[in-house]
Amino acid sequence: MQGKRKRKTVNTSIRTKGNLASMIDLFSTFMGNMTDQDFIRLREVKTVLAGYLREAHELLGPYAVSGDKAIHDVRVLMKKSRAVLKLVADQTDPVTFKRDYEACREVGRILGSLRDTSVHRKILKDIKKRHPVLFTALRDNERIAALTGKPEVSRDQLPAVKTDLATAREITVKAGYRLRFQNMNGLEPRMLLDSLDATYKEVVRRHLISRYKPRPGNLHLLRKKAKDLLYQLWLFRPLNPSVIKSLEKRLDSMTGYLGKYNDLAQLLKKLEYRHPGEEVNIYMDQLMLVIRDSQDYYLSKVWPLASGIFTPGKTLAGVLKLKILII
Repeated sequence: MQGKRKRKTVNTSIRTKGNLASMIDLFSTFMGNMTDQDFIRLREVKTVLAGYLREAHELLGPYAVSGDKAIHDVRVLMKKSRAVLKLVADQTDPVTFKRDYEACREVGRILGSLRDTSVHRKILKDIKKRHPVLFTALRDNERIAALTGKPEVSRDQLPAVKTDLATAREITVKAGYRLRFQNMNGLEPRMLLDSLDATYKEVVRRHLISRYKPRPGNLHLLRKKAKDLLYQLWLFRPLNPSVIKSLEKRLDSMTGYLGKYNDLAQLLKKLEYRHPGEEVNIYMDQLMLVIRDSQDYYLSKVWPLASGIFTPGKTLAGVLKLKILII
């Protein structure tokens, strides 16, 4: 009895050690041997952007609850939209890019003040629970009283807030409508990878600057660029799902700690703390030390995460452990 005929296969695996450009060159070498099933398809940029704008509009809808979580979620959606727009900027008409990018940025700006006031109140209430004696001594401080006091009128009932929310909602509607008529079917994967690589290199640069001079401004820029990388990576997750998903989690934790640091920095700015100030206030000095201790703690969490991803000499292809498999 004749045995089953063995199926002949060719299994070639190439692990890249250089930059993304060399990886793509290797990829191009084998393009002729690949079938439709061999292609790894990136997420569709237009579909992703449309989803972000649609979700933002729903959260800002006239019957939606515009609470703290909704405001936060819309701002995140706008940051994701801007990150994706940056990714395709080299393949987009400059006028179109600027218009769409500024629209998303304006929504974030409108909602930013609403979010900041709420965050400052929560931070101060948390500190008050841990340091009640200190806050008893600070009870006559007008700025702290204004931030921690319960507003007489619900935020959503304020005319100015209603106007801001309506304006933000209108911007998302117009941006979504314009997107319907944009042709994004011809985006080049190589150029998308080059843009992602450029984002990674910028975060590496910002990481070095922040480690050398860990000032609030430098740390804020590091967080912004790392957020861009985080949101852009999601489009590329099909290239190596488990590794990229793990990297996304680390970036999310890192930017989260940087966000908490920045919230505290903005709170000190809001309180108009200066040292040395015109008058000596030992209780404000003590509050400053409490805030600085928290900032030091958050930074201690940031650096181990960042050094594992952005150490000089690392490449994005190496961090993502990209490989090409042809069967």
